[in-house]
Amino acid sequence: MDFDLELILVLATVLTGIFRYGSMLSRKSKTTEGERPWFIEWSHALFPVLLLVLVLRSFVAEPFRIPSGSMMPTLLIGDLILVDKFSYGLRLPVLHYKFFEWEEPALGDVLVFRYPRDPSVDFIKRVVGLPGDRVVYRDKELEINGQAYPKSHPKEFINQLLGVPKPYHTQYTEKLEDRTHRILTDAQYPSQTLEFEVPKGHYLVMGDNRDHSSDSRVWGFVPESHLVGRAFFVWMNYDFLLASLTRSGVSFVDRLGSID
Repeated sequence: MDFDLELILVLATVLTGIFRYGSMLSRKSKTTEGERPWFIEWSHALFPVLLLVLVLRSFVAEPFRIPSGSMMPTLLIGDLILVDKFSYGLRLPVLHYKFFEWEEPALGDVLVFRYPRDPSVDFIKRVVGLPGDRVVYRDKELEINGQAYPKSHPKEFINQLLGVPKPYHTQYTEKLEDRTHRILTDAQYPSQTLEFEVPKGHYLVMGDNRDHSSDSRVWGFVPESHLVGRAFFVWMNYDFLLASLTRSGVSFVDRLGSID
């Protein structure tokens, strides 16, 4: 069963706030502090904490865990990341209504968004096309508005968590405008030519693991209304599969840092 954590947090904050301040405003009874019902006592203690968590999570930064390898080599399975919730404007929790405009996504940003086919699920990909852009993906390289962005510096890909090379995979450097990042290709998958015209108010996204990513090439563009935030920091990795084998799976040193 899927739980909407954001909705649960909002409801819990509202209810504890009502109980807390309702009891403070009701002075008719002569009930002492010790005689207050248990849920009133709990509300007095929990409301400030819940409100702080709600504000931070909704308007400052939200933690996420990377569940798949579609963003390798930039992000690995089990990476715990922070997502900037204010750079693209502020939105009301649950309703997702934007009430404050700020920046817009730029080419190369690592974007967290609500999956267009199922908005209850969050996805993470890289922005490779802005509204109005004409994007061509040919021979596993990008061309945006007639400008080529070739991949360079090929090297063998070593899985950082397992410490072994990944067969048939090659890591490259890709530069979009002033943003440099790494991508991964699989020699077992043939190249293809795809062309896109990005509609107004939408974004074209791809995973850095270009041959193993379900992204805009499969299910289309990301509407601006589905944006959640920009991924900016990896603070730990916890690969549950690795943890089950080694009883550890935490890598602070190798994964800690900003996201390219």
